[in-house]
Amino acid sequence: MMVDFIKVISPTAIAFFVGIAITPIVTHYLYKYKCWKKKSGKGGGLGGGKTPIFDELHKNKEVGTPRMGGIVIWASVFITTLSIWLLNRYVGGSVLEKLEFISQSQTWLPLFALLVGATVGLVDDLLEVNGNGKYFAGGLPLSRRLLLVGTFFVFAGYWFYDKLDVSTVSVPFDGVVDLGAWFIPFFVLVGLAIYAGGVIDGIDGLSGGVFAIIFASYGIIALAQQQIDLATLCATVVGGLLAFLWFNIPPARFYMTETGVMGLTLMLTITAFMTDTIVDGGKGLAVLPVIAFPLVVTVLSNIIQVGSKKLRKGKKVFLVAPLHHHFEALGWPAYKVTMRYWVLTAVTAFVGVTIALAGSLF
Repeated sequence: MMVDFIKVISPTAIAFFVGIAITPIVTHYLYKYKCWKKKSGKGGGLGGGKTPIFDELHKNKEVGTPRMGGIVIWASVFITTLSIWLLNRYVGGSVLEKLEFISQSQTWLPLFALLVGATVGLVDDLLEVNGNGKYFAGGLPLSRRLLLVGTFFVFAGYWFYDKLDVSTVSVPFDGVVDLGAWFIPFFVLVGLAIYAGGVIDGIDGLSGGVFAIIFASYGIIALAQQQIDLATLCATVVGGLLAFLWFNIPPARFYMTETGVMGLTLMLTITAFMTDTIVDGGKGLAVLPVIAFPLVVTVLSNIIQVGSKKLRKGKKVFLVAPLHHHFEALGWPAYKVTMRYWVLTAVTAFVGVTIALAGSLF
């Protein structure tokens, strides 16, 4: 057990220091090529129309601060992962052999999800800051992003169903539910919902802290379920997130944006299913709404706001959606919103992990 604990913790520290080391290089190029939005604000909300309150709140926050800070997160994860793998292959030794955590059964698919999300997100960010003309000026259209994300989740859902023979999902304290072939569309819906939660990336330090706590929680669950390689990968992501957060705390040196958000949400989806019924007694998916509660309320606030404007002739429930911007509009300082979200995420994560570990006993 102590060996497993060391294996999980060591790459966390390595990824953190790798992230700290590469940030000056990333920062140099992001500022050199002016990788920021040329005009602040949304310009148009999810439900259409103007967003004057949001634009006023953020009129000086997005111009001059680069996007694509998520590069620090996934680059530190991949550098750490590949470095340990290469050292074990070409240097060897019992220590490196025990530290390596690339495995077909546990980490290939989550790493692939991170790579796909990071790449598509990077393309979107590049188009956002460099695109010309009507089509490219705002990055990839939402419909195109959803199509790409949905296509990946169809592939991943099929892989779970056909290759891993998984068609069930967990219910805490009440066994499992067999969805049969409906597992694949269910997988896609869950994945799209998690991806939608990425809109939490809107205030300095907010998304970095929330995602760090969520991935730490799944690392604990995977470790308790003896999925040591997966637990190590989750902990490595936490290390990369902490390195990013070091520079994203107000005033932010850069923003995470799509290359970080898409990579993390795709990987989180895979991780939730990997810690579910694929393991005997696993409850990773059932506790996802609890552990990721801030993502859930963020998505719900958007849905409620858009629905209210459509059904109530333009009347809004929140001053601004998503919810964290509503608190900003009420006059809360950004740092207060961020830190209270961190506290809330920590509490719901404790509850979720407790349910997962207790539920696996029944």
